[in-house]
This record gives sequence, structure tokens and C-alpha cells, in this order.
Amino acid sequence: MVYAVNITSQGQISIPAKLRRKIGFSKRAIVSAEEDRIILRPVADIMDLMGSLKTNKKPLTNKQLHKLFGEALARGEV
Repeated sequence: MVYAVNITSQGQISIPAKLRRKIGFSKRAIVSAEEDRIILRPVADIMDLMGSLKTNKKPLTNKQLHKLFGEALARGEV
């Protein structure tokens, strides 16, 4: 696939949706230069991993998290 894109005065381009989906781009990318080429690589979003690890444990409530953080802070661990 070859696309012509515009480059804004701020150096921004729009990657066509069909190409973004094919490559797997989301919100972030790695940009590098190789001779006379610009290389874009997708970066996995940490939120894409949500639900990939199974557990029987229930998540902590905000109150529990606050309490544990306060205790760790008191011990000087944070």
C-alpha cells in the first residue's frame, strides 16, 4: 500500500485508517530514521493487556489502596 499524505507546518501527518489498522497503530508510535527513511513502529498500549492475566482475587477498593499506601508511607517505603 502506498499513500500520499500531507505534512502540516508543525510536521504532523495523518496515517490513513486502513494502514493504521493493518499495522496495529493505536495512540503511540516509535519514530526513527534510517538513511533517507522515517520508520514508524507501533507501541503497545498497557491498557491492551487489561484482562490478559486471570486471577481469582478481587481488586482492592480505593479505601483499601489508600490505607495500604498510607502504611507503606509511614514505614518509609514510598
